[in-house]
Amino acid sequence: MRKLYLIITCIGIGMMANAQNISGVVKEENGKFSNGATVSLLKANDSAIVKYAATKDNGRFKFETITQGKYIIKVTHVGYLPKYGDAFTVGNEDILLPDITLKKMAAELAAVTVTSQKPIVEMKADKMIVNVEGTINAVGNDGLELLRKSPGVMIDKDDNISLAGKNGVQIYIDGKPSPLTGTDLSNYLKTMQSAQIESIEIITNPSAKYEAAGNAGIINIRLKKNKTFGTNGTVNAGYNIGTYAKYNGGFSLNNRNAKTNIFGNYNYSQSLNSNAFVSSRYQGDTLFSQANEIKSKIKGSHNFKTGVDYFINKNSTIGAIINGNLSASSINTAGPMDFIYLPTNTLTKTLYATGDNELKRNNINFNLNYRYAIAGGKELNVDADYGFYNLRTNQYQPNIYYDANGGKLNSNIYHTISPSDIDIASVKVDYEQNYKKGRLGFGGKISNVVTKNDLEKYDVINNAEIFNKDESNIFKYKENINAVYANYNRALKGITLQAGLRVENTNSNGRSTGLKFDNSSNSYVPYDSTIQRSYVDFFPSAAITFNKNPMKQWGITYSRRIDRPAYQDLNPFEFKINDYTFMKGNTQLKPQYTNSYGVSYTYKFKLNTLLNYSHVKDIFTLLPDTIDVSKSFLSKKNLATQDIISLNISYPFQYKWYSFFVNSNSYYSKYKANFGAAGRSVNLDVFAYSFYMQNGFNLGKSWKGELSGFYNSPSIWQGIFKSKAMYSVDAGLQKTILKGKGNVKVSVSDIFKTMKWSGSSNFAGQISTASGHWESRQFKINFNWRFGNTQVKASRQRKLGTEEENKRTQSSGGTGVGVGN
Repeated sequence: MRKLYLIITCIGIGMMANAQNISGVVKEENGKFSNGATVSLLKANDSAIVKYAATKDNGRFKFETITQGKYIIKVTHVGYLPKYGDAFTVGNEDILLPDITLKKMAAELAAVTVTSQKPIVEMKADKMIVNVEGTINAVGNDGLELLRKSPGVMIDKDDNISLAGKNGVQIYIDGKPSPLTGTDLSNYLKTMQSAQIESIEIITNPSAKYEAAGNAGIINIRLKKNKTFGTNGTVNAGYNIGTYAKYNGGFSLNNRNAKTNIFGNYNYSQSLNSNAFVSSRYQGDTLFSQANEIKSKIKGSHNFKTGVDYFINKNSTIGAIINGNLSASSINTAGPMDFIYLPTNTLTKTLYATGDNELKRNNINFNLNYRYAIAGGKELNVDADYGFYNLRTNQYQPNIYYDANGGKLNSNIYHTISPSDIDIASVKVDYEQNYKKGRLGFGGKISNVVTKNDLEKYDVINNAEIFNKDESNIFKYKENINAVYANYNRALKGITLQAGLRVENTNSNGRSTGLKFDNSSNSYVPYDSTIQRSYVDFFPSAAITFNKNPMKQWGITYSRRIDRPAYQDLNPFEFKINDYTFMKGNTQLKPQYTNSYGVSYTYKFKLNTLLNYSHVKDIFTLLPDTIDVSKSFLSKKNLATQDIISLNISYPFQYKWYSFFVNSNSYYSKYKANFGAAGRSVNLDVFAYSFYMQNGFNLGKSWKGELSGFYNSPSIWQGIFKSKAMYSVDAGLQKTILKGKGNVKVSVSDIFKTMKWSGSSNFAGQISTASGHWESRQFKINFNWRFGNTQVKASRQRKLGTEEENKRTQSSGGTGVGVGN
């Protein structure tokens, strides 16, 4: 690790760069120089902020060491209308811009606080941003529901997340990859409330600076952080009602000056949710017909985040952040499974399986970060992270059998205790500087993940619990990833080039231990199954942007990605879900790799089109198989290939009091595999599409309205399950109160109650159908109040602090665009 830091630092110090200066003068309408105006340097292609400056007494401003490319100037000042300059190109010489004149606001406008509202979806050169806090209908939603309604994102019946038809999405929280997968991840996202989420970033073709994990790309959930000077905060409270009531509330506090920024927030939620699940499985001569009602209760979920940034000087910033989630919940499942003999279509018996599952999930993360930047474009960022997850599961599961007349036959009762612990530690270094008229970046990361899952199974006989040695297991898994990367981009005349390479060395060790009955010795003997892997992978990426005409821009991208198996998918132990369903890990499960190619087109900064092709090798899918004819087990296997072509189109529109945004995503996917046995092949193709639409209405007198909806066409989940269409319509109203410092939002989700999933599969002798629904139609009301200082001072010192902190926040996530390696 120390050697890696020394190499990065030495190379960084040895490189020099060339860049140009941009200067100009800002005046008022009467010809006087404007003092203290904020001047923003924006990229012409996507309006991304490059640097801030403040005008002096003589109205002058200056940006130093700016690399070649096309830019736009934006000027803002209290009491004046924002002013945009014309696009210009930075070449090999310094640039003096024409004088910029500001116009005064109308008197009635100058007397009120002016706030800007971001569009619900922003299209950037490298990502799509869903601004959660900018939409009325997001109120009261949890993190999983917000993802479900995000463009191109799909959540299947098991809460698996896919993006543009591809599974293997890597979820980040505030620029940090989450180690959770499957049910653990979905349960965690359900504890997050929209009140604490600022935006969701969807990145389909990440550069080499990002971690290589995530075949479909990265979804980064950005939590709110106040950047206003002085002391200020917010208070929010919400109430939802579907079948059952749900509550949420929270507050944030922030104190910021020229030297320090101290911030914190806390959110609490409590809810009771109802779900229904119906399935039919045809296997041999028997139909297994099951209907379950599932009630999940979040007894209390506490989300918190606190931290401090200290601006040592204009070059250096140091910070610390602690965030976490503490939650307790329960899941109750109840319902019958009928066994029907198909030749005579008669009921033979019924299994009534209930499950009472008590869950505790605690997660706390610690971050220390340092940023050093000097004139000339040199910048060093160092992050050290440690986090832990403690997951506790306590499940009581009676399985009671009845004959066709309702008489009790027998019962099998199980009690399962399953604690899981995950510890994560990482250190990463990122360095950037101007080089050869471009921008060179490189860095490295070392991460270690240690997990331990202890499954204790007890048979309950005559109210006594007997330890089941055959069905108990301890699984320990360690994963170490060492990564280095280099990335270079340069703007030429009308073209911007970017190329990068990331190298990752993966070392993993899994050990499954327990006791198994040995027939030869007629006794229990210990077993020890060990899985060891070590491999090195190369992940190139490249991008070309044709921006000679900023109003018509083309882009071409390429990246190679990986998805490593989750630790629970490798454990060879056989887990019993109920008497007829089992789950087993696969020690032969290999990583899946994706090569992804994209072509984008942006017209007048509004119409955005992205065409993408991906080839996935050894794709994961959860496959059912048979045991003793009537029983089945689920195990993940590598399908041979998946080829997928996707097209995304988005367009915003605004006319006076009406605004409109539409996003459409479509894809064609081909799954193909053959396991060499009758009935064990997969050859499926699907064309699927989805639409998201939002209509905004400025109704006057501080009232706003919103009508939004989405539609997902039939598609394929997890490679074998053919799903049917889903759609919903939401509506909401917002009223601004308390002199602009408060607002009340009211909305109704899924007005027509159409959010119901269903589908079928046919694999390995099993024909299955399933359907379900949840409390998707809800009435929601939320109150939000801002207090304290709401203005950003115009002093140069504070503006420098804001600029430094903004960059540090982005870098702590690992990249200049907000998400990390």
